[in-house]
Amino acid sequence: MSQPRHGFRAGLDSVLLGAATDAGRKTLLDLGCGVGTAALVALSHQQSLTAVLADQNTEMLALAQTNIAENAMAERANTLAVDVSAKGAVRLAAGLADNAFATVIANPPFFADGAGTLAGDAGRAGARHMGAEALDLWVKTAAGCAAGGGEIIFIYPAESLTPLLNAFDRRFGALTVLPLTPRPGAAASRVLVRGIKGSRAPLTLLASRALHDDSGRGFQPAFDAIFRGTARLDW
Repeated sequence: MSQPRHGFRAGLDSVLLGAATDAGRKTLLDLGCGVGTAALVALSHQQSLTAVLADQNTEMLALAQTNIAENAMAERANTLAVDVSAKGAVRLAAGLADNAFATVIANPPFFADGAGTLAGDAGRAGARHMGAEALDLWVKTAAGCAAGGGEIIFIYPAESLTPLLNAFDRRFGALTVLPLTPRPGAAASRVLVRGIKGSRAPLTLLASRALHDDSGRGFQPAFDAIFRGTARLDW
């Protein structure tokens, strides 16, 4: 995977997000795709899947396009320069269609303005920080772009689950929350949240899953297989 030498670099979150998609769906939108890791993981698991990788950072999109080509997926994926948080008319003018995707995924920026330490590199800061209302705008965009019955999947820090659930609950049903912990017995550090557009089914809170073994070094077998690209996330 080609990644920027400086700034935000894709990690395990992106791999987990791509592996969390439903195998039976045919069209995918990766919002804020960065270098394309999550979408490429999903594409690698399903040969019939096509994807649009959307981001406003042209440097990241260029790297995503390189990664698409280097992984022989140019016939199934394309990039789109668009501000994920823009209004519907602006997104449509940029080429991002409404009600068009069976799966929409996102690994959005997760530090509120003023929280944490802003990185000196503008690319990293833009990828890791967002305004107070931006998360809701991302979910709103996901809702607009998803087709009826489509799945929307976000990965996010567990400490910020409340605003994410609030944004999902207003727009989707059949919410499923999977807490991810660094090791057995530890508090969750990440959550995967999935919603279904048009569903009215209740929320399901799954048992937490630990990425690492008790030592905190090796991955649990199920996650080791995911990170090696030989398995999807079953949830």
